[in-house]
Amino acid sequence: MSEFIVYSIPGSPFGRAVLATLEEKGASYRFSPVALGTLRNEPHISRHPFGRVPVLEHDGFMLYESQAILRYLDRMLPTPPLTPSDPKATARMDQAMNVNDWYLFQGVNNVIGFHRVVGPRLMGLTPDESAIAAAMPKAHAVCNELARLLGPQPYFAGEAVTLADMLLAPQLDFLSQTPEWAPLSAGNRNLVHWLERMNARPSLKATTWERVADKAQAA
Repeated sequence: MSEFIVYSIPGSPFGRAVLATLEEKGASYRFSPVALGTLRNEPHISRHPFGRVPVLEHDGFMLYESQAILRYLDRMLPTPPLTPSDPKATARMDQAMNVNDWYLFQGVNNVIGFHRVVGPRLMGLTPDESAIAAAMPKAHAVCNELARLLGPQPYFAGEAVTLADMLLAPQLDFLSQTPEWAPLSAGNRNLVHWLERMNARPSLKATTWERVADKAQAA
């Protein structure tokens, strides 16, 4: 099978979800770094018309949108499966993935994660404390709901890791690097233990910001 090429930025949680899924599958892939200030310039804007990451290239086939990429990888690389066979479990997986994109990222991680991690680390910016404070009510609501959806089961769709876990883990790991994680996780210990289980997986260890940055330098 032809090599998979992932165009992304080191540290991107969405990019990490794709890389970690490829690692789970044991697939051969190449990381092609995209500089932060060039997302809306050529050649990347031709890969992604909205100037975002990640983008997957496979045998001349270009695909953007992380959920579409993850589902494509799971169909092209069916072992180990990351989509449940049970329709209800699949529905829970899909629900958790949409919570990730529409609620955990939008208005939470793209605010708190940006002001606490991305801005200071990559742009030398000072965190906007008022913006962070304004995002906290939604952050609490999202983390509480994710903990409720997870419940006592080990993973979001049941006993086995699915695409939902692969998508959520990089986002929550990013959030866990901020001081806000302590109050957000205080009443959600199941979410904390789930994140510990996910971060212990070789796929997540292989795709940390630092490990992907090393790949970028070697590219």
